[in-house]
Amino acid sequence: MTFDEYQEKSRETAVYPDLGSNFVYPTLGLVGEAGEVAEKIKKVMRDNGGELDEERKEALAKELGDVLWYLAQLATELKVSLNDVADINIKKLQDRYQRDAIKGSGDDR
Repeated sequence: MTFDEYQEKSRETAVYPDLGSNFVYPTLGLVGEAGEVAEKIKKVMRDNGGELDEERKEALAKELGDVLWYLAQLATELKVSLNDVADINIKKLQDRYQRDAIKGSGDDR
């Protein structure tokens, strides 16, 4: 499945206020789900000495799916293709890598 196919299929399950003109809702959902991923990683560190077992990996994969869903909805609200987002990101990272600028901070490095 391509990112664009996922974006289209996931949209069929989107139910939230002002669907089609509400970029705030999926943004907040994205941040919330990313926080849930961080919480699960934190608990791996705290409760399992940093070791990921299959149960925790499965739980993380489900949370990552929720992150992906909200990302797809945000992209749709912004009328941006996830395939394009992925392509732009890879080109940016490859350019930074080739210029030995992958480390550091700032969007325009």
